[in-house]
Amino acid sequence: MPIDEDRSPPILNYPVNSQGDTKEGSEGDVAAITKDKIKRPSLYKVLIHNDDYTTMEFVVFVLQTVFGKTTEESQAIMLKVHVEGVGICGVYTYEVAETKVNKVERLARQNGHPLRSSLEPE
Repeated sequence: MPIDEDRSPPILNYPVNSQGDTKEGSEGDVAAITKDKIKRPSLYKVLIHNDDYTTMEFVVFVLQTVFGKTTEESQAIMLKVHVEGVGICGVYTYEVAETKVNKVERLARQNGHPLRSSLEPE
């Protein structure tokens, strides 16, 4: 059976006697196979916050450009931001979420808008 590149081989743990010697191959002993548990990365929500100056069209543009949303999805999120004050743009790992927040704010500044974006743990 080939070993996957991204997985480490299992670790065999043999029983140890009081002198610290392994009893490898002794009758009745069973080798235990230990597998490392891989923890999934934490996820973060990227949020866009409402303000009185950024146009709705620009928010839709940002949602389509930065987050890859369709026109319908973008308009729904934009309306949620307009009515409730904040809207969720997507859920990502920390590094991706941080990059998206920076892209939104950089794009807003380049176009003269005070649009704010943030991230929070899911």
